[in-house]
Amino acid sequence: MPKLSTFFSIFSFLFFSSFVASANFDFNANCLKAYQNIFELKLGTARQLIAAEKKIHPNNSIVPLLENYVDYFYLLTTESKSEFERLESNKDNRIDQISDDDKNSPYCLYAQAQINLQWALIRGRYGSYFTAAREINKANSLLQENTKKFPGFHLNGIGLGIINSVMGALPDGVLKSTLSTFGLKGNLQTGVNMLDKLAENLPKSAYKPFYEEAVFNYAYVLSDVARSPSAYAKTMKYTARIADSSLLKAYLQAYVCARNGHTDEAINILTDRPIGATYQAFPYLDYLMGIAKLNKLDYSAATYFERYLQTYKGVNYIKDANLHLGWISLLKGDASGFSALMAKTKTSGYTYHERDKQALNEANAPVPNTDLLKARLLFDGGYLTKALAILTDSKAEDFASTKDKTEYYYRLGRINDNLDNDDTALSNYQNAINTGKNLKYYYAAKAAVQMGKIYEKKKNLPKAKSSFNTAINMKGHEDENSIETEAKQGLRRIGG
Repeated sequence: MPKLSTFFSIFSFLFFSSFVASANFDFNANCLKAYQNIFELKLGTARQLIAAEKKIHPNNSIVPLLENYVDYFYLLTTESKSEFERLESNKDNRIDQISDDDKNSPYCLYAQAQINLQWALIRGRYGSYFTAAREINKANSLLQENTKKFPGFHLNGIGLGIINSVMGALPDGVLKSTLSTFGLKGNLQTGVNMLDKLAENLPKSAYKPFYEEAVFNYAYVLSDVARSPSAYAKTMKYTARIADSSLLKAYLQAYVCARNGHTDEAINILTDRPIGATYQAFPYLDYLMGIAKLNKLDYSAATYFERYLQTYKGVNYIKDANLHLGWISLLKGDASGFSALMAKTKTSGYTYHERDKQALNEANAPVPNTDLLKARLLFDGGYLTKALAILTDSKAEDFASTKDKTEYYYRLGRINDNLDNDDTALSNYQNAINTGKNLKYYYAAKAAVQMGKIYEKKKNLPKAKSSFNTAINMKGHEDENSIETEAKQGLRRIGG
């Protein structure tokens, strides 16, 4: 990728010739350099550059925006609730400085919107849904107004793309109902399209330095919000332009690889990621390496989960890391170690994140069957033929509990589904529904969603609609909100 320094003079000429910008919203070369360091997760360097800019140009209202970016990525990487509470008071002071500045700059409304949106995204991680909803609504209003005032200011599309995507995919719950009181609605596909357009076109425009931010948000939406089958291909395509010195690039690539069955690639990226004191500490990457290693049944994963638990000071994935350590003990034949770690999963950590909620459910469930657990891990790692081999010699009657019988059918369905053995997958999914539809576990409802997707792919829309509705009509099971939302999205896609 060309060095950022080559962009400065070009950017300054093209961008500021397009807009009448006040000197008090001066995204100058020093600010651009700070911004670039933020998106490489070199937060210490960014802080130094921002401090220097503040000293030279104390009235430059780009500075509070950059300071907020630093806080945002610091909180994303640490996930510390105490640090969130300490830094939260910065928000209003920054917005006050920006809102008092030049109303004829496209950055005036944009910067206020970005700060509101960033705090909302962080706040939502701790269950502060009403305040987060208010900030999302405020950000949306500011961006809509800015789009009318400055239709050529393409950066508006970053925030609007996120808001549309998140609003369009939110499961039923407190945040969605709170946002609806503001009359705020979104459309997932509209948001995805906006971010895709930015990722494709920013490198060809005067907004080239903002490319990494667009890609960061697009990758998040594709993987976590839309759960798009194109998440891997598009993330790898668009991050290829980003410098290898970016730790954020390594995170995005490793995350999307691990989430989409490219486990060996994820491990290689994490092994080769940039390191050093220049970079913000990011314990999550050890957790991610643990997940990747265990998904190929490499029990050295324990080292990474343990390091994560030792170095991490935040609130997420603590239960899930302990759950995975318990699974390693179980797979190694250490029953007492497994029991101790299940007890630890129940008592340690928090349940803000869905993975921790699920970890708690699993810790309270019966001891998993080791063959089913191995098949599950290998499937998640993308090792489909190995996963299938684990279950090939088994049949439902080999499993004592209804739960295990249901999971057996579900796992076979998922594996055959990803191997494009559609008829076999449909048969197994139907068996999972028949066997487990009255259980509290997610297998039957998720099987119905997957059936709907297969029928959707086959253009058999009546059966797709029936399968999605089957999933929606199952109540009282774990993961109910997200599975129901996924089914409703399926119905919207097929016009049901």
